[in-house]
Amino acid sequence: MSDSELDVATSNQPAARLEAAPRRQHQAFTEEAVGRYRHEALLYSGPAEFLTGTTSFIRRAVDAGDPILVVVSRLKIGMLRKELGAEAVKVSFADMAEVGGNPGRIIAVWRDFVQDHAGASQLYGIGEPVEPGRSPAELAECQLHEALLNVAFDASTPLWLLCPYDLEALAADVIDEAHRTHPFVARGEDGKAHGSFRPVNLADPFARPLPPRPADSAYLAIQPGTLGKLRTVVAALAQRTGLDQRSATAIVQAVNEIATNSLQHGGGQGELHTWTDNQSLVCEVSDHGHITAPLAGRLPPTTDTTHGAGLWLANQLCDLVQIYSSPGRTAIRLYQNL
Repeated sequence: MSDSELDVATSNQPAARLEAAPRRQHQAFTEEAVGRYRHEALLYSGPAEFLTGTTSFIRRAVDAGDPILVVVSRLKIGMLRKELGAEAVKVSFADMAEVGGNPGRIIAVWRDFVQDHAGASQLYGIGEPVEPGRSPAELAECQLHEALLNVAFDASTPLWLLCPYDLEALAADVIDEAHRTHPFVARGEDGKAHGSFRPVNLADPFARPLPPRPADSAYLAIQPGTLGKLRTVVAALAQRTGLDQRSATAIVQAVNEIATNSLQHGGGQGELHTWTDNQSLVCEVSDHGHITAPLAGRLPPTTDTTHGAGLWLANQLCDLVQIYSSPGRTAIRLYQNL
């Protein structure tokens, strides 16, 4: 993905009149991050502190001539453009709603950014996937995404990734989880390691409690020879729930891919459960497999293997994908917004 493709926000986005960030505060950022991977949370309270913390970080990159990608809301892109003025042309921006509406797509964007600037001595990034308005399922996937970012890059990758969290807008338990998923946490310019960080369990990265299905969810057994029936059932359900043609076709294809994985890698059989919640059609495919690759579905399959292609495709087709997996049991939940 090129810088021009990522630069999706226009310069005339609305922005509140906010206190300007001091021009040279970015010099206070620690030198420890330079030349290696650093995943850091930035805690801030309200728009003014957001601007102060992020523009200091951005100007550090701009002054050094280093590439920087900023993935935040369209409104905040407008605020940053206004604050940075002419310097904004040296920054690549992307709207988080487009890049990470499904958080399972975000790591691939950061990987592309690193690959597009291979050989650079230092790279900088700002990403804010956790914002008010996320559904509980989306928030859970944003938090899993933050945990998986810690294993998405080698320690030698020269990327400093800053993840802002708004103390005024987010619940206390969300801030607590930010401490657990970030090795470093900054308030203002002072980023430090801390004792609350908990690295992801590489043996069982998706071992987490599976929320119960609704009692009235529909059921279909997945067995050899039943994929045609499965596609018909999901297509009819998509039509009944009012999905448009594109979204309906996408969810049918995604369910077919995951069900095929169950037949090939999940013990030769599985189950499909479907229901609707307040905003989505949900299709859950479960089987007796066990997914242990932490970046499963988050990176495209390589040219020499198609392993993982189904989960990758599902993330591209669906508004949200959740993986729950432990030894002998896996459930994949696919969401398509109504």
